[in-house]
Order: sequence, then structure tokens, then C-alpha cells
Amino acid sequence: MSALARWCFRHRLLVVGIWAAVLVALAVPYATLGTHYSDEFSLPGLESSKAQSRLQASEPQQSGDSDQIVVHVRRDGSIRDAAVRQKVTSMLDRVAALPSVTSVTSMYGSTGAPRISKDGRTAYATVTFDAQAERIPAADVTRVIDTARAARDADLQVELGGQAISLAAEGKAQGTEAIGLVAAGIILFVAFGSLLGMLLPLLVAIAALGAGLLAVGLTSHVMTLGTDAPTVAALIGLGVGIDYALFIVTRHRTGLRNGLTPEEAAVRALNTSGRAVVFAGLTVVTALLGLLVLRIGPLTGMGISAATAVLATVIAAVTLLPALLGLFGGRLLNRRQRRAVATRNAGTGHPTTGHPTTGHPGTVHPPLNTQRHATAMPRSRWAEQVERHRTLFALAALLVVTVLSLPALSLRLGTSDAGNDPKGTTTRAAYDLLAQGFGPGSNGPLVLVAQLGAPSDASALNRLVSAVRSTPGVASATAGPDTAATGLSVIEVVPTGAPQEETTSALITHLRKDVVPAAERGSGLTVYVGGTTAASDDLAGLLAGKLPLFLGVIVGLGCLLLMVAFRSVLVPLTAAVMNLLASAAAFGVVVAVFQWGWGSELLGLGKAGPVEAELPVIMLAILFGLSMDYQVFLVSRMHEEWEQTRDNHRAIRIGQAETGRLINAAALIMICVFTAFVLGGERVIAEYGVGLAAAVAIDAFVLRTVLVPSLMHLLGRANWWLPAWLERILPRVSIEGAPTREPVPVSARTVRAERTAAPHLTGVATAESRPPVVPPPSRPEPPLRQDSTPGAPKSVAVAYLWWFFLGLFGMHHFYLGRTGRGLLHLCTLGICGLGWLADALTLPRQVRSANARIVRQDIAPRADATVAPALDDHVH
Repeated sequence: MSALARWCFRHRLLVVGIWAAVLVALAVPYATLGTHYSDEFSLPGLESSKAQSRLQASEPQQSGDSDQIVVHVRRDGSIRDAAVRQKVTSMLDRVAALPSVTSVTSMYGSTGAPRISKDGRTAYATVTFDAQAERIPAADVTRVIDTARAARDADLQVELGGQAISLAAEGKAQGTEAIGLVAAGIILFVAFGSLLGMLLPLLVAIAALGAGLLAVGLTSHVMTLGTDAPTVAALIGLGVGIDYALFIVTRHRTGLRNGLTPEEAAVRALNTSGRAVVFAGLTVVTALLGLLVLRIGPLTGMGISAATAVLATVIAAVTLLPALLGLFGGRLLNRRQRRAVATRNAGTGHPTTGHPTTGHPGTVHPPLNTQRHATAMPRSRWAEQVERHRTLFALAALLVVTVLSLPALSLRLGTSDAGNDPKGTTTRAAYDLLAQGFGPGSNGPLVLVAQLGAPSDASALNRLVSAVRSTPGVASATAGPDTAATGLSVIEVVPTGAPQEETTSALITHLRKDVVPAAERGSGLTVYVGGTTAASDDLAGLLAGKLPLFLGVIVGLGCLLLMVAFRSVLVPLTAAVMNLLASAAAFGVVVAVFQWGWGSELLGLGKAGPVEAELPVIMLAILFGLSMDYQVFLVSRMHEEWEQTRDNHRAIRIGQAETGRLINAAALIMICVFTAFVLGGERVIAEYGVGLAAAVAIDAFVLRTVLVPSLMHLLGRANWWLPAWLERILPRVSIEGAPTREPVPVSARTVRAERTAAPHLTGVATAESRPPVVPPPSRPEPPLRQDSTPGAPKSVAVAYLWWFFLGLFGMHHFYLGRTGRGLLHLCTLGICGLGWLADALTLPRQVRSANARIVRQDIAPRADATVAPALDDHVH
């Protein structure tokens, strides 16, 4: 990482130019080809999909999207009045002639009586398009809306509803990313006190987000991506992009304030915080790609889109950011901080030539990892309180999370309908008019597609219609004419409850398990229960069934990554439990706001309704990734201190004190970004925004600040326990690089030696009785993790296990010692696949090479050890 950082720093203009060229290379085809987002998806094997497929194959003119034009007479009068009838009929004729419209079924005529309410003031016509909603050009749907609403006057209200109308209305929603950027900028300016320090993370995040969204837009041409995919990608990419840059810039500014040159400060920041950013970003990508196990098109596309945005932020953080650090130099500090550094450097003879200062004799750098430094931090007092009252704080944090999680027990998955749209929209008005005039079930009728095996099955069809009409929960059931050529008949069933009510879901289950099988028995009749409402119910059931598998995959992968990073069993398990607690609390907040309706109308997000069926899996993927971020940044500092001191309480205390403020600032930025998406007025995106903002707030200010340190204090040294057999097979990955202890001047060592020799401090020896202290020779700092035993030889069998399970990502190369080929395999999935197949043949030779390298590494320390005793004897 240090080599990459140094190269980007020194070739900063070239790196910035490469990024500009990449953005242009992505923007040109994006502007030429546009995007091809589509909400079309199928649920193979489910009954609603079978109904739609049968209808589309036999009656393609009836398989297109059906929307409603609702008319309502405001004052005394009736839809049947001559003037009203003439105006409405003329409008419907114009709509029928528009592009993409197959037919318009009027409320007038011999078959129109069921489409007029009992009081005669409300009626609706059905507009049938030539395709499903996601395939209809938005311009054609807009023409239908404008043509229909042109008939409005003071006495006649005209509204439109349906899936195509809703998609067209959602397309007009305004983006609110700028609000999140402004709020994030304010927080960064307060945290850094520098305009350039504020702008740098924003520039990196915007560049990465631009590259990510351009790539996502181009990807929509080669795979199915939903219309929500870019918004979710922007939601997560913008939040993590600013946070990743914040972590690295903060470490860089610390180096500048400690007297390092801009280049050395940038290299050290990338070699420490940069490693953590890469590891954290990969955990987010892994969690998002866990959506692939669901094998559901829109969710898979959403996971790939978000993972692309996160990957772009990681690449920008380790390439573009060090280049910009080189451009800005020491100006990232404010004037007061620069004056303080200049004064200290002038007083200590610090070189000002701009060359690296590491290793200069007489250079004074304040040590970073000392108890005095930690206790001087404002956060250290809070860390000490948590250590002192660990049990009380743990119980209090658990109580807060439990209270917030209680609403999640009543979580009900479904699909929000137009009744949840904001007031003032045409879809919400049409929904309310239909519910008032015809009952709430008229907004989501069920469609029973009946296939007759023979003409004699007509009697069985009649029995089915009669049985459905007498079923509790059914308001009406109307059978359309069957087609002699295809033997297909469509029955429209209007429930008594709204589409999103539990009674409607119960009715669907009852029809499928009891009513329909009884009518099919003894005949050749085949009936499928379909329609938009049934498809939403099927999706909710499918996701609920796959949720345990998805949860197990992302929890297992997350634990494995943390186990590799921190060489511990309890740290990954603790992180998994914390992630589940944060998710439960976030779901509780979402249920309270959207399902119970606590404030949803005030936010302009409609009335209470079920939580979107896909929300749990999407949120779990994002939350596990974000929570892993905070766990990595918090525990990596603790682990670094543990490796140096082997003092568990000190490691936790210092880690919490030194990273707490940074984590809280990063959390505030994410909360602002996520909350900004709530203001867009789109209910589905608002659910993500509220849930993620609540989860980040709970995670950063309750779990990572209170509960995690308290539990780690209670667990003691067991936090860092790892079985010996697991230690041997796990690959070694350092996420904090080399320790960042600064060199201590010789004069300071002399003072420390004199103090150590003083009798009033030691009570054992005097200065006269102790030999003079000779400063030890300068040596390069050891790596963060250093084995006390020779490297264990690699096993071909274990290497093949890594090859089989994780070889697609080149992880077995980390087991063999992080070879260059493994890093290459991590670049693109295509290269990974080819490399994975080739390694099956070359793996034994690679193992032999790795073992030879281990032997060479073991010989070098033993050669150095022959000199060390002589030096020790001379000192002591």
C-alpha cells in the first residue's frame, strides 16, 4: 500500500488526469446509449408468474398493464348526466388513439354498469396498454395522463391510477443528494476547521460516485437493473465514499501536525487507515454480493449496483485521494495549525526542505501511542467511564436497543400501493376515490386465469365462480368470456380488503389451498391465482423463506473476514451480534414510522402500510457492510495496541478514545446523507433512508461507543483467543500495516534512563550501581504481527481447500503469502475465473515455491539473532 501511495503522490497530476480520462470514457457511451433500467422481473415457479405467463401466451392483448381513469362528480349530479357523459366519452376516445394503448373499456354501455358506483358520482374506465408497465415508454404514459386530466373542470375530477401511472409519477421525483452533500460539508468543516479539509473528502466521494453511477448505467444494458438500483447505489456510495476519505484525511492531518512531510504523512495514512479502508470496503462489497444467493433478478441487480459504487469509492480512496493530498500539501491544516507546526519545527531544527524526515538524528516527534497522549484526549474520559462501569453501561445499551427493536416483532412484509402515496398525487386521489365508491378491494383485484381442458369443463368453471363469490372476504367475482380457440377464461375477483391488508393475503392463500383445488377436482380445469396483489404476496413469501439462508451467508463471510484480520474468535462473533442488534433496532424504527404511521404523513410519505418485501434483505446487506466498517476501524486500533502491550483494558481504552470521535463524525455524515434521501418523496427510497440512518446512529452512538467496549472489557483477554489449528490455516492479512510509533530522540532516551535509575522512582537501584545506558542501534520497525516461531510449511491439501471455496477471488494466494498473481486475480471477475481454473494445475508448484520462501524468511531472522545477544550483553 505504501508503494502505491507514494507513486500516486509523486505522480499526482498523472493520476488526476487518469481519473478525468476514465470519467470521460464512461460518460461518452453513457450519454450516447443512455440507460436501460427495467423493473420487469419474474418469479419462476410461483403461481402468480404462471398465471401471467399463461395469459400472455394465450391472450397477449389482455396481458398488458391495466390502469384506471377515475372520474368523480364533485357537486350534485351523476356520471350518467348527458353533459358529463359527452365530455368523458370524448376524452376516452382520445386516450384510446394514443400510442401504446391497446384498448379502453368505458364505464358506459351494456357492460359498464359495474364500473359506476351506487351513488352514481364515481366511475372508472380501464386503459389496457400493449406491454407491462416497465416496458411502456414513459412519454406514452405521460400523454395518457395529460389527455385524461385535460377533461377536468370545476365540477368534474379526473384522476389516474395503476402501475404504469405510478412509475411515470415516480420518474418525476427530485434528487436530494445535494442536501446530503451540503450537510456533510458542514460537518467536515466543523471537524477539520479547514476549507480544503472539507472539500477533499467531498471531491473524492463525488468523483467515485460519478464513476460508479456511470458504470451502473452502462451495466443496465447487459443485465436487468431496476429503476431503484442507481438511487440505492448513490445512497450507499455517497455515504461510504465520504467516510473512507474522512478516515484517511484525518490520519494524514495527524501526520502533518506531528511534523511529517506531506509525502510521508500521505504514505503513512494510506499504509494504515488506507488498509483499513480497503478491508472495510471489501466487507461491504461481500455483504452486497451476498444478494446473489437469493437468485431474484431485481435484488441481484441492486446488490451489484451498490457493490460497484462502493468498489469505486475504495479505488478512489487509495489512488485519487493520495494524488489530491500531494496537490494540496500542507494546506489541509488551517493557519493556526500550520503556524504551530512551523514553530515546533523551528525550535527543534526540523528540516524544511520537504524531504522525508524519518530517521534524521535529533528529530523530535511526539509519540502517538502513549498513555499521556490518550488521557489528554477528551474522549479518554468517556472511555475510562465505560471501563469503570462496564456492566452498567452494557445493560443500559442493551435496554435502549431492546426498546427500539420491539416494533420489529410486528413486522409485516408486503408491497405498498397507491394508498401510501403522498397526498396531492393523482395516484393517491384515484385510490381514495375508488375505495370510497367501490370498496378498498377495487384497488387491487385478483385475477384467476382458468384454462379449460375440454368444453365439458365449463360447468366446473361455473361452479368455481359461484364458490368464489360465496367465499368470505370476496366483494365480487366477474368471469370474462372464454375464448373458444384457447379455452382460457379470466375471472376478476375484488376482495373486501385493501391490497396490502392481511385479510387479502389470507384470502389468496384460502383460494389457492381450498377453493380452487375443490373446483378443479374431477375435471380438466387448471386455475392460477394471479394479479399484481398476488404477485406482491408471492414475493414477500419467497423473500421471507430465503432470509435465513441470506443471513447465514453474510454473517459467515463477515465473521471469516474479521477472523482473518484480527486473529480472534470472539471479535467476529461480537461483531455479528452487534450487527444483528443494529438491524433489529433499525427495523423497529422502520416499522414504527411506515407500518404504524408515526410521522409518515408529516414526511410526505403517505399513510401507514406494510414494509416493502425486499427491504429486509437489502438493508441487511448494507447494514452488515457498514457495521463491519465501524468494527474494523474501532477494533483495528485496539488490536494494534494489544499487539504492542498485551494489556486488554489499555488496548480497548486507547482504541475507543482515539477512534470514537472519528467514528461519530463519520456516522453523522452518513446520517445526513441517508436522511437527505427521505426528502425525495419516494416511499421505497425513504424506507431505506430512515432505516439506514437509524441503524448508523444506533451503531455508532450506542453499540460501538458503549456496548462493544463494555463487552470487550468484560470478556478480558478472551477477546484475542484463537485456536492453534485455526491460527495455522488462516491466511495473514494486516489491515493496519506497520506500527506508527514515532522515533524518540536520544536526549529523551537519556532523560528516561536517568529517571528510571533514580532511587525514588524504582526503589531498587541507584544511578551509581547501574551501568551507563547506551541507546540501542536504529532498526526498522517490526511488522504489526510477528510470529515467534518459524513459519509453518504450507499444505497442498489446505491450499486446495482455499482454491475450492475461495479460489474464485484469489484468496488462496493470501494463504500462500500474498503473491502478485493473487492481487491480479482480485482485479476482475473474468481474470479470477481463468486464474482459478489454471491454478488447479499449478497449485502444487506454487506450494513448493511458498515453502521455499518461508525457509528463506526463517533463515534471515536467525542470522540477525546471532548479533543481538552481543548487543544485549554490552547493554546489561
